[in-house]
Amino acid sequence: MPENAGTRPLLLLGPLVRHVDPVSATIWVETDRPCEVSVLGRRARTFCVNGHHYALVVVEDLEPGSTTPYEVHLDGALVWPQAHSAFPPSRIRTAGGPGAFRLAFGSCRYATPTTADVRDAIPPDALDSYARKLADQPEDQWPDALVLLGDQVYADELTPATTEWVSQRRDLSEPPGAQAADYEEYTRLYMESWSDPQVRWLLSNVPSSMVFDDHEMIDDWNTSAAWRAEVTPTDWWQKRITGGLTSYWVYQHLGNLSPNELAEDELWQAIEGNETRDAGPMLDAMAHRADTEPRSVRWSYVRHWGSSRLIMLDSRAGRVLEEDDRKILDDEEFDWVEAAMKNAVTDGVEHLLIGTSLPWLLPHSVHDLERWNETLSVRHAGKPLGRLAEQLRQAADLEHWAAFGQSFERLGRALVALGRGELGRAPATALVLSGDVHHAYAAELVNPGGLDTRVHQLTVSPLHNSSPHAIEIGFKVGWSRWARAITGGLRALARVERSPVQWRKQAGPFFGNELGELLLEGKDARFLLWATSREDDGTPRFTQVLDTRLS
Repeated sequence: MPENAGTRPLLLLGPLVRHVDPVSATIWVETDRPCEVSVLGRRARTFCVNGHHYALVVVEDLEPGSTTPYEVHLDGALVWPQAHSAFPPSRIRTAGGPGAFRLAFGSCRYATPTTADVRDAIPPDALDSYARKLADQPEDQWPDALVLLGDQVYADELTPATTEWVSQRRDLSEPPGAQAADYEEYTRLYMESWSDPQVRWLLSNVPSSMVFDDHEMIDDWNTSAAWRAEVTPTDWWQKRITGGLTSYWVYQHLGNLSPNELAEDELWQAIEGNETRDAGPMLDAMAHRADTEPRSVRWSYVRHWGSSRLIMLDSRAGRVLEEDDRKILDDEEFDWVEAAMKNAVTDGVEHLLIGTSLPWLLPHSVHDLERWNETLSVRHAGKPLGRLAEQLRQAADLEHWAAFGQSFERLGRALVALGRGELGRAPATALVLSGDVHHAYAAELVNPGGLDTRVHQLTVSPLHNSSPHAIEIGFKVGWSRWARAITGGLRALARVERSPVQWRKQAGPFFGNELGELLLEGKDARFLLWATSREDDGTPRFTQVLDTRLS
């Protein structure tokens, strides 16, 4: 974007309140040119990435359990709150106050209502509806955290306006066609997704934790070794994955880090220490390593919220894809996860949250299909039946935890050990939060038994998208007993090893645009589900459709 010397800098995106603890907060912004960003007297110079300008302001010395209204100044000029805004002033609310800890979560948000194709007939946006609801409520009913579990942007499904814009840059008849091709085009996707007034206000008030899923890069990202062998030699892939991972680092991952983690992060220190240099080449090199050497970057992280704790897992970038050794997390990363679980128990956490974009516990028949498919793919790798199984895997998106049997079982063993008190005093709940599958449900682990912790799978998706009627039918059937009998027969015919992990559905499936809430207080935990719809006159409606106790 051009830098117009002599005029005031503009706030393009943000502010986003990202990491917040009892005494500090980080505020992320994007501006149209280099400038100094000031929040509550703390200043930061912007850094440059491929011609775009960003800042992360670390605000320290806050009081635990406090509320602090804030403004954003660029080169001394007030740019936030916006003049004549219909929303309340933005504020930083630190952890440590009385009452329940309230967390909102969901995944899969396609652009915004004003940029999406009206022909798609997407129901009202759950985040927009949630923001309007909060603006009319007392602050003590606002969530303390927002967890976005993947697909914040859709690089492989462009809106009509962005498709037109991209067509002015390059020939859409050449791969990757009407999909994001590089960093510049990714910045357009984030501008579409985060610029509507409701979501902008929401993200300026509620601390957000984020993780990617496949559509931020491309559908089927890292499904299998065969998929990678097909896509990585193409002419367009390197720019695509580099732009995707670099933009993810800038727009999402940087804000996931605490001030202490920022101080220890060599890449961030190198960028912050030289604001005049374009950090694009440095981040592009990081992104290339992250794609080709997944162990070089850890995207997983931990959020500390008093008696609750979130361990966010990278379910995509760090997969091991060799057909005879498939893992959704490599051994080193899983060791890190188990150590984080142990630390949570040692610290006396009552509610352990496992964030993963992909559900661990699926509808039973879908789980059986994925286990059956992986078994055939491994057993017949390189043979006609194995190639057929691979085609089915990619066509039907059979690549959740169930399709990585080693990892599915290891997470099960870790949660059972936690729930039996083998790591120390068992917490009240262990909640696996996920999205991806375009419906919402709650399921509970019932075997192995002997648990002092209640272990639940809570899935909420999408925030803003549409689900074809066939998908709704498929998932409704997927939870049925007769479908499970059929897929159980397939599993038996293929001699698929039976898992000791068993679960039952508690609620759902629910379809449409939705947002989940957790209320955590002491040992008590409740799950609320909100869904959007329209009045007869087209006005968006936001309705609570579920309130169930988890503890």
